[in-house]
Amino acid sequence: MIRILPAALAATLLVFPLAARAADTPQREPYGIALEGFAYPYPVHLLPVVNDGEQLSMAYMDVAPAQPNGRTVVLLHGRNFPSSYWAPVIKMLNEAGYRVVVPDQIGFGKSSKPVGELHFDTLARNTIALLDHLEINKADIIAHSLGGMLGVRIARAYPDRVAHLVLTAPIGLEDYRLYVPPTPTEKMIETEDKLTADGYRKQLQTNYAIKLPGDAITPFIDARFNIKGSPDYPRWLRAFVSSGQMIYREPVAHEIPLITEPTLFIMGADDHNAPGRPNAPEALRPKMGQNAELAKAFAAKMPNARAEVIPDTGHLVFLEAPEKYRELVLGFLGR
Repeated sequence: MIRILPAALAATLLVFPLAARAADTPQREPYGIALEGFAYPYPVHLLPVVNDGEQLSMAYMDVAPAQPNGRTVVLLHGRNFPSSYWAPVIKMLNEAGYRVVVPDQIGFGKSSKPVGELHFDTLARNTIALLDHLEINKADIIAHSLGGMLGVRIARAYPDRVAHLVLTAPIGLEDYRLYVPPTPTEKMIETEDKLTADGYRKQLQTNYAIKLPGDAITPFIDARFNIKGSPDYPRWLRAFVSSGQMIYREPVAHEIPLITEPTLFIMGADDHNAPGRPNAPEALRPKMGQNAELAKAFAAKMPNARAEVIPDTGHLVFLEAPEKYRELVLGFLGR
């Protein structure tokens, strides 16, 4: 016993510091469903809005240039991305003299997650309410992905408020109802809830053909999966699924040819993103997501539009081909 006790004591002393260090290691706190804990590149402000009788807050960044040119650009984010991903574009536009307003739409990012359903008309009204609040009569709009669908709706509903429209890898260039049968909301919630972080990474890389290193995608995964620890996660999940139903139920493809404002499509040649494709009949799936060709066809029908396709580029065009994107956007806005 006399020989065993020192050995046991030594083992305990060896293990205890490890346990103490483990206890001292701070656990990463989950984000709130308004992305509390997730940093944005510029100060975030909140605008009170009322949607369907519900009191909500719309988050936005308002970034002033050092040498203003008197013009404002509004950036509209995609479904799977917090508006913080616009940081390089904000910097690019600021350097060219533009004031840049970057909202998180209701249901996304640091904005409120409503109990009610999302609708493009409501998001468009919220965006115009933000411009009114900031006393901006007319702005250029640069939109990405789902934001492209919203940009189309804003241009159609409020044409006098839009100077130029840049549709960056927009979705909604086809009516997905023609390919995909309706999916019940509860089924979508179940599917999204089962998705893992690794599965989501693979989904982004596959569906969006992203040409970025893995660590550049990690913030998008964190922004989505670190909120699972929030007690309000079910409300976030329902709002996220509502945005998917909005894409499906409220197509804008039929309105795109009616846009009269100067419009530029900037497409990644490898971007074949088509929401809902896995639920389409197998024979129809290859017909979906021909986005570059669809953009060129739309531009040909519109009175004041053109389409540019960037080779070897996926869905995140402005991050994958920043120099070409800068050239195209600044050249177009300068017309």
